[in-house]
Amino acid sequence: MSFVVAHETSQVHNPLDILEEIVTANEWLFDRANEDELIVELAGRWCHYRLFFVWQRDIGALQFSCQFDMRVPDAKRGDVNDLLSMLNNRMWLGHFDLEPQQSTPLFRYTILARSERMPTVETLEDLVEIALTECERFYPAFQFVIWGGKRPAEAMAAAMIDTAGQA
Repeated sequence: MSFVVAHETSQVHNPLDILEEIVTANEWLFDRANEDELIVELAGRWCHYRLFFVWQRDIGALQFSCQFDMRVPDAKRGDVNDLLSMLNNRMWLGHFDLEPQQSTPLFRYTILARSERMPTVETLEDLVEIALTECERFYPAFQFVIWGGKRPAEAMAAAMIDTAGQA
């Protein structure tokens, strides 16, 4: 997935300002309800994703999540939790989780950005790219468990197959 690169702004005190530039440059739908929240919607290869960015000014942290457009039925929750455990063992950055109220899978990550150590444009672009890449990579595993009747280990094995080229 390639992104349009935004121009770095000097003396930015809120990383959501940089993210808004990135989102605007990529022509993604977004809503900035207030200075500390940004919601982005975009289409991926497998489904639509909703990206949530929350700037926690008081602790200098940017919390980010990328939510799948998929619900986990109660009957599949145990298998999905096992799958989440397997997926998270393979993650270097961030982790997958289930959003409790909506029972939807999501990728979550937090960046500490206190005082003069604000994340750069490149760091924020990497954050979004990593999240979308991992969500796209593991979406089929969730589908295999939820709708395909596969066990978590089978779904994980299928998701880990690297294909050469495109059909």
